[in-house]
Amino acid sequence: MIKIYGYQLSQATMRVRIALNLKGMAFEEEFLDLLKGDQFDATFVAINPQHVVPAVVIEGVDIALFQSMAILEYLEETWPSPPLLPEDSVARARVRGLAQTIVSDTHRASVPATRKYLTDTLGHSDVELRDWVHNWAGKGLQAIETRLANDGYAGRYCHGDGPTFADICLFPQIIGARRYSVPLEPYPRIIDIFERCMEDKAFVDAVPE
Repeated sequence: MIKIYGYQLSQATMRVRIALNLKGMAFEEEFLDLLKGDQFDATFVAINPQHVVPAVVIEGVDIALFQSMAILEYLEETWPSPPLLPEDSVARARVRGLAQTIVSDTHRASVPATRKYLTDTLGHSDVELRDWVHNWAGKGLQAIETRLANDGYAGRYCHGDGPTFADICLFPQIIGARRYSVPLEPYPRIIDIFERCMEDKAFVDAVPE
């Protein structure tokens, strides 16, 4: 049994849903409302003291798994088929780099904790928050768009013709970017890949709606 503790709109949780769907693994999900503060409930704090989602509990595993990329790596090592990383070591590094461009440098700028700190603690307006999100989303997406155009590895997906960690991370980022009205016209290759993912049930079944 695999159980995800997640949040409907969480991009990080969506990554784990997509990976499990692609690997054909059944799971159940308990939703936490991060805006209401469910992540600070003592029951969840015992599972993940960082107060963030996702956390994954797997029968037979003696700890709850945390941080979406670590969870994806665990799934890839434990259930390697279908593979979500290329075989070649350089190609694997490229895919991980694309994924981390989103996870480490882009996504964090728009998570609820960051937004709340900017508006409630620092007193920034909704317009300033929007500009903040647009700035960091745009920088990350432009970097990925440039690599997709220039390094010769992209195919139907971010790397070759099958989904990898890179697509699993990019897809939720575009869902989130649309929610914040981030202009996406400058990124035609990214949008082509996003639309291809939208044809795959594993991706579609993971979206919040």
